[in-house]
Amino acid sequence: MSTAAVFGTGSWGTAFASVMADAGTDVRMWGRRPEVVAAINAGCNDEYLPELPLPERISATSDPEEAAAGADIVVLAVPSQTLRDNLGSWGSVLPSDAVVVSLMKGVELGTTKRMSEVIADAGSVDPSRIVVVSGPNLAREIAVKQPAASTVASSDEAAAQRVADACAAAYFRPYTSTDVVGTEIAGATKNVIALAVGMAEGLGMGDNSKASIITRGLAETTRLGMALGGSPVTFAGLAGVGDLIATCMSPLSRNHSFGVRLGQGMTVDEVVAVTKQTAEGVKSCTSILDLARHHGVDVPIIEQVNAMITEGKSAQDVVGALLSRPRKAETG
Repeated sequence: MSTAAVFGTGSWGTAFASVMADAGTDVRMWGRRPEVVAAINAGCNDEYLPELPLPERISATSDPEEAAAGADIVVLAVPSQTLRDNLGSWGSVLPSDAVVVSLMKGVELGTTKRMSEVIADAGSVDPSRIVVVSGPNLAREIAVKQPAASTVASSDEAAAQRVADACAAAYFRPYTSTDVVGTEIAGATKNVIALAVGMAEGLGMGDNSKASIITRGLAETTRLGMALGGSPVTFAGLAGVGDLIATCMSPLSRNHSFGVRLGQGMTVDEVVAVTKQTAEGVKSCTSILDLARHHGVDVPIIEQVNAMITEGKSAQDVVGALLSRPRKAETG
């Protein structure tokens, strides 16, 4: 039986903790806010997953060392742009023989590092001990035990299998992979594409428009991922098209909902003020664009979303810029 430490008490971290607990894993969560920790210990994370009871195998603490003690699996579920600082604060308490799992879907600003690279760098974790979980992961659906599947990727097949065994619940099916690069690139870029799809919906566009953005967004994601060494199989699978569809189309998706409001004419600051949250695609679009440019990869949708986020372009201007691009054959 495995013992897992989950660092982060947001919706996805809590949902994944529930999955592992239902699969027979004992889970201790670390949270920064005492009130959230107390709520989890009382049996429900009211802040992020209200009215959903948590399995008895889950407990929580505000002490990083207590959370990590004896864990053979450590799950990191903090916002991607805070990962380096967090590891600087408590990374030293992570057991040296534990598998370290990333639930985060982003690219670090400034360094353009993927989350597994940040873990290796800031946490001094050997890449063979790092596992990435990614797929159609709408947290609330998983928390209420609706069937779902995800990719569990690591350069070490045994590490991936170890995590897959620890999260194989009756309603959650993990598939292992050795393509860490492709899995992470797919998970990060789909958030930006979801912003674009949400913008289209906010502008009143229909399913043809949204399907076109999703399809061309998948082409951008695949080009970038393959330029970095990812496998095309990954982008056709759960971590690729599966996660892309869920994030782009579901009202449960924070990135989709954020994009809808942008399409309706709100600014980024106005959306943040209303929702009290910033979508991951807003945080990572610049770093993903920087990564693509560094490798000479054409990503026009990501480029236009970044222009809207950072330069104040309107949703109408973004659509016009994309439609006026030179036409070419559909080769990817």
